[in-house]
Amino acid sequence: MKVPDRITTYCPRCNAHTEHRVELYKTGKRRNLAEGQRRYLRKNLGYGSKRTAEQKRFAKTTKKQVIKLICLKCRYVLHRKGIRLKKLEIVKK
Repeated sequence: MKVPDRITTYCPRCNAHTEHRVELYKTGKRRNLAEGQRRYLRKNLGYGSKRTAEQKRFAKTTKKQVIKLICLKCRYVLHRKGIRLKKLEIVKK
């Protein structure tokens, strides 16, 4: 799916429709010292096993792509709900 690199949409901080820059949202690196990650690693300890069974076959062929919108007026960042796509291409207008 092709998405334009600039979208005019509603900005809650400006309380108006403004132009937004479009980027693909990417998850950050996991922090090993975060409490949730420490708890996850502690639960996974054992004799080389995981706490839940690993999936044998993949049920889904695509991942949900989340679009990150940055307001060009106030730099407010909002995320557009992810939709299932094989490929997301950001195209210049």
